[in-house]
Amino acid sequence: MSEAADISLSPNAAARVAAIAARQGKPAILRLSVDGGGCAGFQYRFGLADAVDADDVTAERDGVVLAVDPVSLDLVRGSTVDFVESLGGAAFQVANPNAQSGCGCGTSFSV
Repeated sequence: MSEAADISLSPNAAARVAAIAARQGKPAILRLSVDGGGCAGFQYRFGLADAVDADDVTAERDGVVLAVDPVSLDLVRGSTVDFVESLGGAAFQVANPNAQSGCGCGTSFSV
């Protein structure tokens, strides 16, 4: 597990992960991964993790860990994960400086 400024977690996202993890009785570890697909080429996947893998890059805020695998990190390096509530609903979002374009729902992107 390495600590890097390559990825970060906003205070809103950390608070939301902590609340979800507490409700589910799980560790406060949010895993971000990138899969092929979505309407713009790649899509973000979020989920609670039971543990951090040895090769993960992590960021921590307020006791919450964000874990990203090395392959996904290449696509999200420099990003911030946030939790946003709006009229359209509430969701984790990635502010990704590498994305050349995205989709309207904010869940997929292209590089």
